[in-house]
Amino acid sequence: RLSPCFAAFRAASRARGALAVLEHFDCVYRMGGRAVVSHHSNELPTILSDSELSHADRAAHLNALKMNCYLLTGLMDAFEVETCKNSCLEADPGRKNHAKTSGSLWEEEREPLLRLLTQLLQLDLRQLWGGLVVEEEFVSLMTRSCYRILENPSIGLQRYRLTREAVTHLLAAALLHCDRMFSATLKITQMLQHFEHVAPVFAQAVSLWAKEYGLKSLVGELLREIGQICPQDLAREASGVKGYATFISELAEQIPALVLSNMSVLLPHLDGESYTMRNAILAAMAEVLVQVLNGDQLEEAARGTRDKFLSMLQAHVCDVHSFVRSRVLQLFTRIVQHKALPLTQFQAVVSLAVGRLKDKSVLVVKNAVQLLAAFLSNNPFSSKLSWTALDEPLKKEVQKLKEMRDRSRPRAAPVIAPEEEWEAMLPEVRAATQQLFQPLQEGEDEVLEVEETAERTVEQITGLLKKLNYKSAARLTQKALCRFQGKEPFVGPGEENEEATILGVLKRLYTGENSEDPPHDNSSDKIEEVVQEEQPQTELVKQEMLVHYLQDAYNFSVKMTEALNLISKMMYENSVSVVQEAIEFFVTVSQFGVPQALLGVRRMLPLIWSKETGIKEAVLSAYRQLYLSPSEDSKRAKAQALVHSLSLIMVDASLGMLQCLEEIISEFVQKDEIKPAVTQLLWERFTEKSPCSTLECRAAVMLLGMMARGKPEIIGTNLDILVTVGLSEKACEDYRLPQEVCSVISKLPALGKNSAPFRLPQNHVLFACLSETVSKGFAQPSSHWIPFMEAAVTLIYQMAEGAEEICADILHVCSQQALEKLQEADEVSDGSGSLSTFLLLHLMALVGQVALQQVVYLEVSVSAELRRRRLLKEEKTKKQSDTRNETTMEEELGLVGATADDTEAELIHSICETELLDGKHLLSAFVPLVLKICNNPGPHGDSALSAAAALTLGKLCMISSEFCDSHLRLLFTMMEKSPLPDVRSNLIIAAGDLAIRFPNLVEPWTSHLYARLRDPCPSVRQTAGLVLTLLILKDMVKVKGQVSEMATLLVDPEEAIVAVAQNFFGELASKGNAVYNLLPDIISHLSDPNSGIEEESFHTIMRHLFSYITKDKQTESLVEKLCQRFRTARTERQHRDLSHCLALLPVSERGLHKLQDNYDCFADKLQDPAVYNCFQTVLARFRRAGVKPEAKALAEELEQKLSASHKRGLDSTETFQQKHLSSRRQPLSPANSDNDFVTPPSRILQNHKRAQKRPPRKKTVITFSSDEENNSEDELLAELREEETPTKTTPITRSSARRRR
Repeated sequence: RLSPCFAAFRAASRARGALAVLEHFDCVYRMGGRAVVSHHSNELPTILSDSELSHADRAAHLNALKMNCYLLTGLMDAFEVETCKNSCLEADPGRKNHAKTSGSLWEEEREPLLRLLTQLLQLDLRQLWGGLVVEEEFVSLMTRSCYRILENPSIGLQRYRLTREAVTHLLAAALLHCDRMFSATLKITQMLQHFEHVAPVFAQAVSLWAKEYGLKSLVGELLREIGQICPQDLAREASGVKGYATFISELAEQIPALVLSNMSVLLPHLDGESYTMRNAILAAMAEVLVQVLNGDQLEEAARGTRDKFLSMLQAHVCDVHSFVRSRVLQLFTRIVQHKALPLTQFQAVVSLAVGRLKDKSVLVVKNAVQLLAAFLSNNPFSSKLSWTALDEPLKKEVQKLKEMRDRSRPRAAPVIAPEEEWEAMLPEVRAATQQLFQPLQEGEDEVLEVEETAERTVEQITGLLKKLNYKSAARLTQKALCRFQGKEPFVGPGEENEEATILGVLKRLYTGENSEDPPHDNSSDKIEEVVQEEQPQTELVKQEMLVHYLQDAYNFSVKMTEALNLISKMMYENSVSVVQEAIEFFVTVSQFGVPQALLGVRRMLPLIWSKETGIKEAVLSAYRQLYLSPSEDSKRAKAQALVHSLSLIMVDASLGMLQCLEEIISEFVQKDEIKPAVTQLLWERFTEKSPCSTLECRAAVMLLGMMARGKPEIIGTNLDILVTVGLSEKACEDYRLPQEVCSVISKLPALGKNSAPFRLPQNHVLFACLSETVSKGFAQPSSHWIPFMEAAVTLIYQMAEGAEEICADILHVCSQQALEKLQEADEVSDGSGSLSTFLLLHLMALVGQVALQQVVYLEVSVSAELRRRRLLKEEKTKKQSDTRNETTMEEELGLVGATADDTEAELIHSICETELLDGKHLLSAFVPLVLKICNNPGPHGDSALSAAAALTLGKLCMISSEFCDSHLRLLFTMMEKSPLPDVRSNLIIAAGDLAIRFPNLVEPWTSHLYARLRDPCPSVRQTAGLVLTLLILKDMVKVKGQVSEMATLLVDPEEAIVAVAQNFFGELASKGNAVYNLLPDIISHLSDPNSGIEEESFHTIMRHLFSYITKDKQTESLVEKLCQRFRTARTERQHRDLSHCLALLPVSERGLHKLQDNYDCFADKLQDPAVYNCFQTVLARFRRAGVKPEAKALAEELEQKLSASHKRGLDSTETFQQKHLSSRRQPLSPANSDNDFVTPPSRILQNHKRAQKRPPRKKTVITFSSDEENNSEDELLAELREEETPTKTTPITRSSARRRR
């Protein structure tokens, strides 16, 4: 049907050109009008240039143009609708490989059409309207299509870049040639409000219009329109805020100078509630500072603007919203990185960043750390920022400046007092006065006349005195006395003393005038004359600038040191990102030579054990940057730098730090990141082929041991060198080196699951050297011998065949030396001699170490070897019996292996119980000596000996349960009553080991262990906290009724002890509901009046513990229990404590119902303001959480009841008593039991009740009693009965790592 119509249109088009559309509009409308518009646009330039165009032709072309543009824009709008639909379909992840639609075809045609319309608008179309303005509706046809295209959410994609540019140029043509400024401003503002995705597009378009088309006024109009929006409206209606904010910030990035000129219209939004707008405006300021107001050549006005912007940014570092604080810190980081921050502002911004390190928001803290790192990396002071190194130069230059100022300071000529001058003049003045009373000489005329007034006469006389004309001055004074008789200053005693009167008047006139204005011009000139040094002023200015520079550098370094202390504490935060930033910060600090950086580098070492992969990788990356990437050129120099740096870390490092460093180095060795040159250098230092100090030699051995963890062959192939060099005769000079050699060699064995253990023959040179070195050092008073001996004995039991024989020989030789020394002392003192204290100390330590390692050897090595041999035998037997396919019932049930394990354990147990401490074994010979020293520490009077004897006693108790049981009372008595902290600490460690070895024996003494948590010595409390943490987490001791003692450590004065307690409860919280189950018990004990815990300390403890309560059910249950506890609370302090605990809970709607249901429990306590305020806090937190209207009504109702009870108090006594009686008549349900909150009765009362109510119970089961239901009284008591003697001991898997001497 279109064919005839189309043919007619083609014929008319040939005849009339573009005007054919006037007669064939319907046909063109059906088929689209792009070709027609293109043809017409090509003709229009010729038509518009025709000055003789008739009115009719002009009208025809105008109508044709309108028709063509209407057709084309309509076509564009239709296709845009379909394109939007296709965009939504493409976003659907379920649709794949969809066919190419008409919308996608339209995308290919869209850009040429937009260019065509742009060409049309660039023509001078006003001639078609008779020289008038182009109709607004005509231009709106095209601009409306442009805006519709921009509404497509996909327009921001990279593939539509050409389309965006075409739309931008088309709108620019409409703005430039058709004066569409006002409508464009409104439309852009509306679209920014409703379509967030157009903000970057319009920001780019507006910047292009301003740069290429000169439409700079549009920027001001748009910003003014946004600035006039009410900030309260933006806070109420969030729509549009993000679009406005993105537009402002991106526009500032592209045309910051124009944004600067219009910034004032946006400033009201800085005081608005919308944090998004505040962020955008502050970001715009930062861009202006970076790109425009940057440099030293700014004019005065620009500097003032820069300082104002910086002040605003600094003010918002403390904004109420954390996102704004975080964003401002990010902006300052950008400013610092672009070196746009003036040096005068450095200290202020650094101080703000350091203050934000204590912010509650993790994001703010993270960005504060980043800002401080940026300050370090871009600081203008120095590559080395040690405040200690800057202090001395600063003092020196300040002193130099002071001296320069003293030399250049103006110095006045010495001033002579007027009285002194008068005294010098007096003889001449008196002589001139005396001449007045002599007759006039010839030629002397009296020409002076007195002035009309006394004042003028005074001036005349003083002038004569200044000119040294004393005679004339005296004569004039004489006349003035007659003329102005009685007037000041011409007042005298009388005529009989006229000379004295004249002199007095002259003195008054001279000295009085001189006090205000010195009479001698020459003298005055000398006073004002300044004596300047030849030193140029430029040198002084340079020195002042140098002092200011050093002072700024010093202040900056001090602030960075303060930041280091705060950031080092962040390495153990819960936020992974904050920890990573802290690690990266210390890497940056280390590169600038800050002395405290090494502390942070050490502090990050334990993070290598973190469960978070990101943190572990951050630590490895940090050490890789700090130590594996030295700046030296040669391989040898790099190896030396690496070894030197790692050696510095090991100086004074603890055992835990060394283990962490070993883990890191082994990781590097396994990845071949440590080159062979490093290993070669370490061996050279150890063998002294490369000159080094003793400390460096020892560090080399330690590093070799750490590397052997990753590659055992490093020491496996050089064992002979380690023995011959490390255990040579020089070992006796310093036992620390052979101690490290033993530690390195102990890393050599690599035991597989079923492989034979690596052991050396008994006659190996290693054991001969060890025995000789230990024996030689026994009789030498060295503080390092005992650690070496312990390492040597451990190594012998670990690697030697027949280790017990070697150690028995060592014991025999050493004890023989002790006896010889005793005999020598007897001979000298006639039988009353005594053994040296250090020999007894060495003997005690040796006996204890041999005893402990003998037990470990039996329980670990022998047990593993028995099991290995049995498995090999079973495998061999199984292969032989495979052909018969016969199995017994025991084999089917898997009981054969279990029975064999029990048999082997019984064998080892019997050896320990019956053989090691009997009269035949060597160890038994030393038991009486150990017991004597422990029972009578006074005569020996040495704290180290007492500590060693106590530790040896604990090690001997590890051998036999019978020996342990018979000496536990002595052990715990010493733990409690010994005045030596080291003895108490060592016995706590021993008791911890015994609790694992013989749990049933130690369990009755658990309360004595808990009692050490209140020891007066901090080191003892810390040791007790560490040991109990281990035992509780391993479920080896009971916690009900005593765990409150661990909670008291949270308020200990020592930070290290507080950290132990925090770590304990953190680990306990990971064991399910353990903290929740123990909370009632802790609250009950700590709120008791006899607990000795202050109210503020109680609040601190509860704040920490309640932070682990995160589940709604736990919160609801605790709310109910705490409310019920009000009934049994006896004191006002307990009421306040309970209400404070309630205030710490994040109460939900169901929790609020619990409060409502149990209101009678605490209603009468609300008269106390502290209790009432706590309940108000609960309601305030509940409202802030954003609740439903029903819950809000419930909260208001409860608040009214609280307020009424608070005001009423206990006025209605009768009503209260009735309620109290009714509440007592109603029994509480088991779920609401408050038994956990009642202070437990004494142990004596419990024992009495137990004996009356029930027969003796069976064996006590040692469990982790954290279940709130299992809180019966019998769990609070542990009695050891005959039938409870264990038949099997717990194998030892560790030895004491911490010992006190």
